Amino acid sequence: MIDHFGINCADLPRAAEFYDAVLATLGYRRILDFGVAIGYGSEGPDFWISTFEGIGPNREVHIAFKAANAQAVRAFRDAAVELGAEVLHEPRLWPEYHESYYGAFVRDPDGNNVEAVCHTGAD
Repeated sequence: MIDHFGINCADLPRAAEFYDAVLATLGYRRILDFGVAIGYGSEGPDFWISTFEGIGPNREVHIAFKAANAQAVRAFRDAAVELGAEVLHEPRLWPEYHESYYGAFVRDPDGNNVEAVCHTGAD
């Protein structure tokens, strides 16, 4: 349903390091880099991070990235932790969403709630 979306980052190089690592675990990569905006995806840029002068405080956003399976969800969490991310929720089933919803939630360098999720269970 989402065509593309973007968030503003106070420290773009730090955010790029974070997203380069965690999105790689899900099969996504940096596709475009304009210096002040970076686009990620698998075929085209679906997710953007950017910065601008006078950015000011950010409001937390929630972003859920599709993962192929539970192993990718766990790899996402591990990559985030290696980069110092706070873990909001360890990888687990979330039956309140649906029976096979398996996700992990972390904070990115700007305090956003970032999730990796698969819909195939904990395999």
